[in-house]
Amino acid sequence: MLAESLALALIGGLLGGLAAYLAFNGYQTSTMNFQTFSQVAFAFAVTRSLLIQGLSYALVMGIGGRVAAGDQGGTPADCDRAAGAIGS
Repeated sequence: MLAESLALALIGGLLGGLAAYLAFNGYQTSTMNFQTFSQVAFAFAVTRSLLIQGLSYALVMGIGGRVAAGDQGGTPADCDRAAGAIGS
């Protein structure tokens, strides 16, 4: 189960990183203050370091989601009782 949650987190992290790279890498924009006539310009750069951080965060979230879901689960006896109730 942990491998499944890590695989899903890895896929989600890779897709998210790809989407961020395609959408924002090299995007340049600016904002203008018409009262003081000042302008602030900035450009987005999706670096390898940011992609690794995002992927690491996705994997940590996958582990956390699995641990939280496992914490909600019942004991083996509860599972046996539930399976018996479904089978009858």
